[in-house]
Amino acid sequence: MKIRELIEATKSEVSGRNINLDMDVTISTDTRTIKKGDFYLPLKGASFDGEKFIEQALEKGAVGSFCTTEHDINAFLLKVPDTLTAYLQLANYRRNKLNPAVVAITGSSGKTTTKELAASVLGEKFKTFKTPLNHNNEIGFCQTVFEAPDDTEVLVLEMGMRGLGEIELLSKYAEPDITIIANVGTAHIGRLGSRENIAKAKCEIVKYQRGKTFIAHDDELIKNTVEFDGEKIYYSLKDVEIIEKSAHYSKFHYQGNEYELNVGGDYNIENALSAINTGIKLGLTIEQIQNGLKKYQPIEKRWEGVGVNINGKTIDVINDSYNANPESMRVFVDTIFEHYKDYALVLGDMGELGENEVKYHSDLGRYINNKSNIKKNEKIISIGTLSKNITDAITNCETHHFDTIEEGVNYLKNNITPPTTLFLKASRSMKFENIISGLNG
Repeated sequence: MKIRELIEATKSEVSGRNINLDMDVTISTDTRTIKKGDFYLPLKGASFDGEKFIEQALEKGAVGSFCTTEHDINAFLLKVPDTLTAYLQLANYRRNKLNPAVVAITGSSGKTTTKELAASVLGEKFKTFKTPLNHNNEIGFCQTVFEAPDDTEVLVLEMGMRGLGEIELLSKYAEPDITIIANVGTAHIGRLGSRENIAKAKCEIVKYQRGKTFIAHDDELIKNTVEFDGEKIYYSLKDVEIIEKSAHYSKFHYQGNEYELNVGGDYNIENALSAINTGIKLGLTIEQIQNGLKKYQPIEKRWEGVGVNINGKTIDVINDSYNANPESMRVFVDTIFEHYKDYALVLGDMGELGENEVKYHSDLGRYINNKSNIKKNEKIISIGTLSKNITDAITNCETHHFDTIEEGVNYLKNNITPPTTLFLKASRSMKFENIISGLNG
């Protein structure tokens, strides 16, 4: 951006020495990586204050800096009330300068997979850029917009939240054309108190939507909460005919067309439905959508297929331990019980469930215990503290509990043989990737 654009976007107060306002600069928020010719934007948080490092940024070659207070230094400064707001304003300015179609995605679970699927599909027709990794907060949004190439035609944004008002803020500066809510579950219920409040927070995504299409899971809570006067498209697994399934492949019919995914899991099919509808709304052909879905590859810890060597024999592992909540756990076990045989499930603690966390884990155990299609000779293993409540409630198959990953790995090494497939599911904090490294060790 040109320096005059920084001033225009943020309505900042100019002070200090003169500078060429038509100079092109890159925004940097980190003095550790700042380069000569960059423009410094110091962010602030509970435990850090980037404004303390303005002089350091200038010494490293920054041509100027944003600030919120007066500084007695010979430098070009742009004073603003709040630097994070300034960052968001700059991102919005660039968003409108690039003018791509913006697809914004949120959900209690599956939003990253949905983002990846949508980007894979839309990339068949458009120059598409997506939120990297899980950079789904305010700073991540800004970074995404500034990293997007100048020729970006579609911007796919993942929006996360931990409380009310956060997605509304992202929506304000993203101004999405199409919005997607993958689902509303109980993730972050410890902070928000109820699914109704979670739905309210997720539905903030349409608050500043400029486009007229809203796509969401067919959930009555979403339908009753969202305030949107444009086109609403709802989808669910009930709309699908599954033709073929394996641990690493899915084929299904949806609205008269056949689609394939190189990944298993019913919820991956369900997430694909939002990508299909997005592709249709943005003018892709069915063939382009089919090709985009086939090219999708799961990213780390999301139905990720890996192999481990146990006693000289290869065991297939499906690692879905990026995150977990009661809803995603139920869909996970439903998929396995319905479509797979010769399995062992390793379930871990679910985080951020608040004061009813023990009940949520026990309820999951009872849910599993009531499944009529569970294989009696298969194993369900829990690892952690809260997860003991899952296996304690299960009596219809073999169960084991271990307090630590190390104990669980030792059991698996001595008790799992081919053709058993190992399925892993837990919240990210459980670090279940250490099970894989432990088994390979």
